[in-house]
Amino acid sequence: MNFEQADAINEAIRAIGIRHRELAVAAMSPFGIHPGHKLILLELESAGPRTQAQLAAASGYEPPTITLSVQQLEAADLVVRRASPSDGRALIVELTDQGRALLPKLKAAWRGVAELTVAGLESTSVDELIAVLEDLAGSLAAVSAEAAEKDVPRYKPRSRLRR
Repeated sequence: MNFEQADAINEAIRAIGIRHRELAVAAMSPFGIHPGHKLILLELESAGPRTQAQLAAASGYEPPTITLSVQQLEAADLVVRRASPSDGRALIVELTDQGRALLPKLKAAWRGVAELTVAGLESTSVDELIAVLEDLAGSLAAVSAEAAEKDVPRYKPRSRLRR
């Protein structure tokens, strides 16, 4: 790969990340949450009550980030924490009724982010794009020395897990 190719790849990924984050923040802000909070809420919906350590492992976020996010979600009455019956040091996080009620709106907003993201595609189908992005995410995980040591990022393509 020459420098021009490398620069094109790196700059495209940077621009995509910046613009996608802007769309995600705008979509989540009416609910008083951040894009990272969405990940926690969806994980709790799909896997049920989890410890903060399990949420950290599933999300790829560091434990202090999960702790802060869970505190913010708890303050918004979207989750509740309780002591683990089997481990006195662990807290179990679960959705509240208000958190469960938010999920359909959150999913609709997240779907809107994806629709805006791909609205201008002309020569690539959504399925092709998903395949390329999943391939790229897997490639990045495979080459990351930190990923091998910490098992991070914990990228799991949701689209393929739910099929």
